Amino acid sequence: MANEGAQTVTDRTKVEQISDRELALERVFDAPRELVFKAWTEPERLLQWWGPRSYPTVVCTVDLRPGGVWHYCMRSAEGDEAWGRAEYREIVPPERLVYVDAFSDAEGSVIPPETVITLTFEEQDGKTLMKSHSLYASAEEMQQVIGMGMVEGISETFDRLDEYLAQG
Repeated sequence: MANEGAQTVTDRTKVEQISDRELALERVFDAPRELVFKAWTEPERLLQWWGPRSYPTVVCTVDLRPGGVWHYCMRSAEGDEAWGRAEYREIVPPERLVYVDAFSDAEGSVIPPETVITLTFEEQDGKTLMKSHSLYASAEEMQQVIGMGMVEGISETFDRLDEYLAQG
């Protein structure tokens, strides 16, 4: 994803680079948007699907309010940990979530880069079209995150969300 307008589809996730610091992802989930929104905002649900298969989430807290924090830990089978932190800016159930996303340490201190994520959830005949817009502070930060395997990791994470939602 080195140029604007570049599009790829990884399985069922459409990925488009909108500008040198903006990335858009789209995915249709076979579940009503209220359920998809809950899956994104309730810790007991996030524990079931957030993270790639090799780094499932093992710790998750959510303070769902503007200024509140979603803090989590993903852990590999070897015990390696990756902590993350998101601070909510806007919450409009079940339509929209806006948060600032970053890696963190176990105490929740941010490790740059930070990304502003806007998620929208659109009802489509019992299914949900989820759109994710990521805004990075710079082109270099976006390329750094893409180079870490973010597109592949989030696509696999969305696969896990599909599987979770299929359970009812």
